[in-house]
Amino acid sequence: MLKNGLRKLYMLTLIAGLLPLWSSPASAFSAEDPATAARTMQNAVAQSQTLQSAGDTESLTSAQSSLSTAAEQYRSYLKNEIEQANPMVNERIESALQQAVQALQSGNEREMAASKSQLSIGLLAGSYAVTDKALADGNGAKAKEWLRLREFRQTTRFSRPNTDGTLAVEEFIAGKTTSDDARARLSTDLLDTYQARMSKSLQDLADAESKDFAIRRAEHASAAESYFAIISEAYRSQKGDAELARISDRFAALRAAAIEGKSAAAEIDALQHDLRGFRAAPLTLDEKKRRAGQISRFIGLISVEYGRAVGGGKVIKDFEVIEATSFHTGAVNAFDELQGDLEAFDASKTTELETLLKELKVVLSDATAQTKVASPKIVDEKTERFHELFSGMIPAEWTKRSIAGDFDTVISLLDQVESAIASGQYDMAESARLEAYAVMETGPEPRIVAFAPNFKPIIEGLFWNGYHENPGLAKLISQHASKADIKAERKELEIQLGKAQDAIGGSNSSATAVSVNTATIVFREGLEAVLILAALMAGLQRGAYAHLRKPLWWGALAALGATAITWLLARGLLSSLARFGEHLEAIVSLIAVAVLLLITNWFFHKTYWSGWLQSFQKKKGEIARGDVGQMIGMVILGFTSIYREGFETVLFLQAMVLDAGSGVVMGGIGLGMVGVIAVGLLLFLVQVKLPYKKMLIITGVMISSVLVTMVGMTVHVFQVVGWLPLHAIRAFEFPYWASLWFGLYATWEGLVLQIASFVFVLGSYFLAKALTKSKRKEKNAPAAADPQTA
Repeated sequence: MLKNGLRKLYMLTLIAGLLPLWSSPASAFSAEDPATAARTMQNAVAQSQTLQSAGDTESLTSAQSSLSTAAEQYRSYLKNEIEQANPMVNERIESALQQAVQALQSGNEREMAASKSQLSIGLLAGSYAVTDKALADGNGAKAKEWLRLREFRQTTRFSRPNTDGTLAVEEFIAGKTTSDDARARLSTDLLDTYQARMSKSLQDLADAESKDFAIRRAEHASAAESYFAIISEAYRSQKGDAELARISDRFAALRAAAIEGKSAAAEIDALQHDLRGFRAAPLTLDEKKRRAGQISRFIGLISVEYGRAVGGGKVIKDFEVIEATSFHTGAVNAFDELQGDLEAFDASKTTELETLLKELKVVLSDATAQTKVASPKIVDEKTERFHELFSGMIPAEWTKRSIAGDFDTVISLLDQVESAIASGQYDMAESARLEAYAVMETGPEPRIVAFAPNFKPIIEGLFWNGYHENPGLAKLISQHASKADIKAERKELEIQLGKAQDAIGGSNSSATAVSVNTATIVFREGLEAVLILAALMAGLQRGAYAHLRKPLWWGALAALGATAITWLLARGLLSSLARFGEHLEAIVSLIAVAVLLLITNWFFHKTYWSGWLQSFQKKKGEIARGDVGQMIGMVILGFTSIYREGFETVLFLQAMVLDAGSGVVMGGIGLGMVGVIAVGLLLFLVQVKLPYKKMLIITGVMISSVLVTMVGMTVHVFQVVGWLPLHAIRAFEFPYWASLWFGLYATWEGLVLQIASFVFVLGSYFLAKALTKSKRKEKNAPAAADPQTA
């Protein structure tokens, strides 16, 4: 009686609150925006469900009107786009609308709940399909509009919301990524999100099953089936058609049982077993390393926290048990995401790992309830066995330290600080703060010292006794400050940690520095091309060879066109590989450094310049004296003399683009080309005699500084991706501008290699000078020895 009375009271309150919304549904919600239209539909169906529960004739009439509004919104604003993108999704939505009408007519509240879930999630599937098609068609604005109709993965203290699909669309609109890359990132984001939602729906279904909530059971069963429909193609590609048909039948049976009001506990267990190890969007290597790092750290922290919590066969610190349980939850979440990979390595060991996690859960649950308190030694044995198995079966590359994983651990320990303060346990808060700082000091801090030193005093101050107006966590805890004050300080610390993580995780080049360096490279290579062309033209001013100037110009102009095409091809290739992120930047930067080393080495050897120019002059003479193919030969000569410089420049500048973006580099190219054009006009039109040698020396010095900067940036990227070790120099810190402009970071590897590159350039110069002097001596020696010559 009491339960029924409360239910009626709840329904009356809900109806009263919603009356303003459905009094004029079509006019109140009508809109062409997909997300707004979808919300209108969902509200209308929810209203129908509520009114159906009221049961009176007037409410049922209003419920039918609301369903009509939902159908009108769909067919007016959404159906056409969704049907074109994916007809099957459209059929599911139309089917859900029809089933809702039938459920209303038959008075089946469970079927109405199931239809509501199917409709809402069907709209998400439709949005995914339309967004993907819009990206494929190159329509970024449409993709952005439809992607507003989406869900996000639920955030926990051990996982953050995934918004990479949204960012990918924004970058596609801004021209920073390709259609294919944006679609791949969108797929990864949404498939991961909706698989997580499906798993949560199955968990909620199991909970509703245990509590015998019939309507919720139908709602969650239908939601699980509908989310699976979104990721079913990924399941098919990994498991095959037969397995997809089998698991789809299970989902259908689950939904049918829930609508009929029957128990579906067996089907839930079977589905969870079938889905073990399946990931709709497989993890990248970096994500696997991050999860592996989380598992290792969290398992170790379970043992630490439990050891502090228990003494003398009883729980002496409840808070520590709670934290051990939290770390266990984090380890289980990370293990679930790696389980498929682990089973592929060794299924039996993976089963044992899963068993150990279950045993640890029982120990922690018993300690929380204080029904049975296990010895810390037992927990130590289980965690040590887990570490032994886990570290022995995962690939060596997974064991490389994950800085992202270290930051995750620091944040989770800062969560402990807040939790301890909320329960008034300031000593526990201080313990968690010290533990967080210890992880910080042994993990991310060396990289912060090397790559983002400006954040070091801020983070140190916030951890300890203050920075500027912030008092610091240590001081606040020692003063037993209020929960609000400590929460605010912890929030500021998390913000600064996030900024530091961004700074050490990517490139930090100044846009102005990149632009200036680009202009230097373009001017240096362009100047060389102009001087070569001028030297070739010098002998074709007049006489019998004057007519050969035009084909030489044609070849040079064709080389400029070919350089532009090479640029576009290089950009297209690198854009298609953009998903490899900093790894791609590391490889391209290494190639760029190699090219730059060659440029500087060749430049400082006079034999290079003289030999290169002499070879062109020799080819020119052979072509000019020939009777056949003079015109074609001159075109080819003009082309090769310019294209070589253009190809070098294009190859080198790709590293700049990956560092700072196309816009910054194009600005530098424009600046460099202004200088090249100015020199060309002076040479060919005004015929001014320029100090070529001095100009080459000045640009040579400039390009050498670019080389040293580029080496520093390349070492930095290699250290970020873990391809080079990192030994921070703590004795001093470079100012932030030195890193931005000159690639100077306080690491031994970076400084040693930058010094080595400078020594290489300097050595190249003196070696070239010595060789030139030696050749002159050899040339003059015979003349000095010949008496007649003397």
